[in-house]
Amino acid sequence: MTRSLALILALLSPLPLAAQEAGHDAHAGHAMMGNESPATMAFMDSNARMHQGMDIAFTGDADVDFMRGMIAHHQGAIDMARIVLEHGDDPEVRKLAEEIIAAQEAEIAFMQDWLAKNGG
Repeated sequence: MTRSLALILALLSPLPLAAQEAGHDAHAGHAMMGNESPATMAFMDSNARMHQGMDIAFTGDADVDFMRGMIAHHQGAIDMARIVLEHGDDPEVRKLAEEIIAAQEAEIAFMQDWLAKNGG
């Protein structure tokens, strides 16, 4: 299982940078068109930050690499949830966003604590 996860992470390592560059290019093109809503622009910025944060230097330790990459991934979920709280209207979506924030913040705290205890 550990080798499989390490292989998956290794295969995905160039994707965050490529996605960030693609997102940046798309973001620049859309910004010039001037027809994106504030929510769309916020989601695009959040996505770029998340992918940049997930572009970690891999250690070869699948557990450490997973935790380090997932912190940025979870922060991206929190950022997206905050955007929907700022711009969204649907009560069910807003409730889900609040639940995501609480759950992901707790999981980030766990991962940071685990990394501190395990040399990550």
